[in-house]
Amino acid sequence: MKNVFRNRFSLIVLIVLLMLVLSFLTRVVLLLSTPASGVSAIQFVSALFIGGMYDLSVASLIVIPFVLHLWLQNEFIYRLKVLPFVTAGFLTFMGILLFTHLVPKDYNKDLYHILLYYLTARFAIYLFLFFMPYHFRLQWRTGFLYIVTALTVFLLLMNAVSEWFFWREFSTRYNFIAVDYLVYTTEVLGNISESYPLVPIVSTLVVIAIVVVVVMRHPIKESVSRVHMSFAKRSLIAGGLFLFAFSSYNIVNGKWRHFSTNEYANSLAGNGIYEFAVAFTQNELDFYKFYKTIPDTTAFSKVRQQLTTPNSHFIGKDLYSIERDITYPGPERKLNVVMISVESLSADFMKAFGSTENITPYLDSLSKKSLLFTQLYSSGTRTVRGLEALSLSIPPSPGQSIVKRPDNAHLFSMGSVLRAHGYTTQYLYGGYSYFDNMKEFFGNNGYTVIDRSSIPADKIHYENIWGVADEDLFTLALNVLDKDNSAGKPFFTHIMTVSNHRPYTYPDGRIDIPAAMQVRQGAVKYTDYSINKFLREASHKPWFDSTVFVIVADHCAGSAGSVELPVTGYHIPMLIYAPKILQPQEVNTLTAQIDVAPTILGLLHLDYRSKFFGQDVLNTPSDKQRAFISTYQGLGYLRDGKLVVQSPVKTVHEYIPDFHNGNAAPVQVEPDLSREAIAYYQSISWLLKNRKQSF
Repeated sequence: MKNVFRNRFSLIVLIVLLMLVLSFLTRVVLLLSTPASGVSAIQFVSALFIGGMYDLSVASLIVIPFVLHLWLQNEFIYRLKVLPFVTAGFLTFMGILLFTHLVPKDYNKDLYHILLYYLTARFAIYLFLFFMPYHFRLQWRTGFLYIVTALTVFLLLMNAVSEWFFWREFSTRYNFIAVDYLVYTTEVLGNISESYPLVPIVSTLVVIAIVVVVVMRHPIKESVSRVHMSFAKRSLIAGGLFLFAFSSYNIVNGKWRHFSTNEYANSLAGNGIYEFAVAFTQNELDFYKFYKTIPDTTAFSKVRQQLTTPNSHFIGKDLYSIERDITYPGPERKLNVVMISVESLSADFMKAFGSTENITPYLDSLSKKSLLFTQLYSSGTRTVRGLEALSLSIPPSPGQSIVKRPDNAHLFSMGSVLRAHGYTTQYLYGGYSYFDNMKEFFGNNGYTVIDRSSIPADKIHYENIWGVADEDLFTLALNVLDKDNSAGKPFFTHIMTVSNHRPYTYPDGRIDIPAAMQVRQGAVKYTDYSINKFLREASHKPWFDSTVFVIVADHCAGSAGSVELPVTGYHIPMLIYAPKILQPQEVNTLTAQIDVAPTILGLLHLDYRSKFFGQDVLNTPSDKQRAFISTYQGLGYLRDGKLVVQSPVKTVHEYIPDFHNGNAAPVQVEPDLSREAIAYYQSISWLLKNRKQSF
């Protein structure tokens, strides 16, 4: 055993052991921080075993640069003066040229770039050392390993801390959200620095990394000083490590962690770095490749049957189309529409849905004067998924939201429909609209985009990294709506709030929860205050009496649970308020977020040609009520008190969900219901894939 820690490759062993220990401790901490997880002892032990396989796989890839360095490090290069050293550099340079010309990039892009970067870096090192004296070359080798090892240890520690923060926020391992965090570094790093003591955390991790390297200094020196190991023996050891890395890369499967019905246990079995890599590479999942399918003709036939209503008429005989004319009796009502999508507004925040915290006093009072939708479910767990549902009225497709995908312009949208009917159509956002690709998406799909850059600096009461305070956003909205009204055209304005988002900061003196507390309850109550202020000021405007106000959440504040798709994590409120136009009423119809747009158009009595998958729930037969909920992989279909969940690798499960606690009891799959669920998701996937959902 002693020889394991006193040879050329001892550093590799220590790094792997460090990562395994960190991964084990991370799982323990994540479990302890979730007391209501319901994870049994057997499930946790199983998670440790399965997770260990992911850990070894990731570790084998992380140590590849160390293996390459320790394998190819050759003493004669550092001792002799010119010719061998220059030759080694020349051969490395030639290797780069041959590699780039002979190895096809599409063979394995990840491996291609790793090896290319390594060869390039090695040539740069040879070039640098050529001008250095011999004694510096020896010192450099040891110092280089100290620095690289310290950096590796720091990154592993930082990842462990980041996983805890991510779990605390989303109760899961890294996913698409983490990838977004990597892309939008300005907002995300700003959010982290405003929410957490970033400098002390990073400083502590740096100190720990240095201490670890000091403890490991002897094995690091051994890796440099024990240079007498023959090249053949080094090659044998390196080859074994490469073979293990290659095998784990191809054998380890993301399905392994889905070993139980408890989603917390499944998440604990995962490895954060592995899950991040999976999310990064799977921006879009091909429905036909990963999910169970039925014949396309059957899928469209079922969807068309579900979308058939007394006031709709399908256009033409193309079976692969849901295009239809929607008509209403009586004249069209040229009413203005202001839709406020509220960041992370769960239904259970409101007293109307059982809350006792009194954090939405205005919305609670407004609910008694509005159409209150009590059975509305969001399409997903991210703002972009909510924006997709509210604007495009389509079921969620697996992978990233359409808002974030390339080539998402000129789609059939709420904005394009109303713009074609003479409306001024706008999207207002309190942050910078490049975030989450909002500007590109809305700007190319029938909306004029207006964001915080339109607010003069002296008009901003408060701002954080996500955007201006909601009251400043609503002040901007009032100015915009006044200008729209003076132009003499009806307007549709979609406003997206930002305040109910970590770090949960807002101006002081507005509500009875001090801003310094930085708690979600305060952020929710501040948004409630801002909406109250906005509607109170709007009530004095000449356009108020002819305006329909829609207040709806983009998604819930959290969607974690012991099951994959807990229905309580998708239950959101919607209020439609127009005191001179609509009578107060509770709408208990099962409603999907994709139904919001057609329902609003129905209130306008608008005759239009539709490609929406959503329905006007105020004019839909009770036997056609259904809703869609999803993660980026799990596709849920709610109907008749049952939940069908489609998952990758072509699996379909059915449950009886508990609408009070979010749990779900598995039941035998009903073929008709499962085919109906498949039909919706398959049809939208076909239309998007074949570019048939354009306006």
